[in-house]
Amino acid sequence: MKTLLQVNSSLFGENGQSTRLSEQFVAAWQQAHPQGRVISRSLAASPVPHLDGARFGAFLSKPEDRTPEQQQVVDFSDSLIEELRAADVIVLGVPLYNFGVPSQLKAWFDHVARAGVTFRYTENGPVGLLGNKKVYVFATRGGLYAGTPKDTASAWLRDILGFIGLTDVEIVYAEGLSLGEDSQKASLARAQDEVRQLVEPLRAAA
Repeated sequence: MKTLLQVNSSLFGENGQSTRLSEQFVAAWQQAHPQGRVISRSLAASPVPHLDGARFGAFLSKPEDRTPEQQQVVDFSDSLIEELRAADVIVLGVPLYNFGVPSQLKAWFDHVARAGVTFRYTENGPVGLLGNKKVYVFATRGGLYAGTPKDTASAWLRDILGFIGLTDVEIVYAEGLSLGEDSQKASLARAQDEVRQLVEPLRAAA
């Protein structure tokens, strides 16, 4: 049975444009995989705590030395990582806030990127321990940034995903959403068409 993990990071929850695009893809994926399982996580409805010294200290502590509070932190992180491990396909809804990904999504990555668990250091550099998973990113922006030096968010996403071993990444952009109604409608239509094109091979293979 195929499993899809959907992580939406829009502050507007189900009303966010990135959420709506990811929902469109997930609905089509479910049609192609009627027996498939979807794990859905909204970082607006259920925020992941931002990393601080105490939480990072829990990750560094030896299991036998952890306090009950530290163990709770590690257990929470482990549950997020287990969702990633269980997934064959990962879908991320990612708006652009002030030239970066939402801090909620950064917090999620801070809890799933753990040395010795999802990546390890070697004499040749870090090696990701999660692989053989397809990642679809649905990126929405008010302005036009894709392919320009200002689009640091796309590079960061590819870097952090690759860091934990997820290198098969496809990004669908809906940009210019704040540049007037015509721009918004045209951009969303193009993105929705891309979603349909992505789903067609999945339906054919089902």
